[in-house]
Amino acid sequence: MLERPLVRAEFLEYRVVRIDLHTHSTASDGTDSPAELVRNAAAAGLDVVALTDHDTTRGHAEAIEALPEGLTLVTGAELSCRVDGIGLHMLAYLFDPEEPALLAERELVRDDRVPRARAMVGKLQELGVPVTWEQVARIAGDGSVGRPHVAEALVELGVVPDVSGAFTPEWLADGGRAYVEKHELDPVDAIRLVKAAGGVTVFAHPLAVKRGQVLPEASIARLAEAGLDGIEVDHMDHDEATRARLRGLAKELGLLTTGSSDYHGSRKTCRLGDYTTDPEIYGEITRRAAGAFPVPGAGGPAAT
Repeated sequence: MLERPLVRAEFLEYRVVRIDLHTHSTASDGTDSPAELVRNAAAAGLDVVALTDHDTTRGHAEAIEALPEGLTLVTGAELSCRVDGIGLHMLAYLFDPEEPALLAERELVRDDRVPRARAMVGKLQELGVPVTWEQVARIAGDGSVGRPHVAEALVELGVVPDVSGAFTPEWLADGGRAYVEKHELDPVDAIRLVKAAGGVTVFAHPLAVKRGQVLPEASIARLAEAGLDGIEVDHMDHDEATRARLRGLAKELGLLTTGSSDYHGSRKTCRLGDYTTDPEIYGEITRRAAGAFPVPGAGGPAAT
């Protein structure tokens, strides 16, 4: 694990104002390159942004190289998990990306993405949708191909009005007609692996019912017992009543509460900084981390 730097995280709390801890780039299913994302984050008035692409850290180096002065980057990933037949996402922050066990699991997920996407294309073709693998691969580009890219293909073909419209039982939602399972971590294993790599774990959008079935609160309590650090409360897929319910649960379980945009560029309607994390919570996340540390911007190359 890394030695903690001389500048302690709590001093940052007095400087940092706007903190967005959940964003995606073209390294997974966002539409901004990592360099564009950090430049756009600075332009949006953020002080801290986390890059949390799905199951990959491939965009970190580019984001760090382009990081503008005044913006701090939190390195992370959003890990694909499943328990009791329910899919969920685990945000992992400031872990050692080279820790062998966690790296091996991320590679298993990554390696499963292409055959899974091809299988979804095949199912859609059987349903009469004229989608092709070449179309999906073009949309994904250099990113880790996934359901959002298949969903965008359905938008291009006029099958659904927008990406969200593809995530229904009729099409790509969990258990939907064109859904295909993939390799996913048990969330308790994910927590254990991230902790062993010096990282911090936050359960992403835990009660986003519009995405499909969600974990019951008893299961979230078991994750807290396993070492979960926090839950994402302020998110576009949580209404006010849900946020209040989650804050009460977090207080009961001793969990941190975060807020973030879940920004995907033009693929979703959310904007950078739409929801943010309290500086004190951010400070606690950095204090708990031992695998990596936030990267302060030194002024990356200008956009061309």
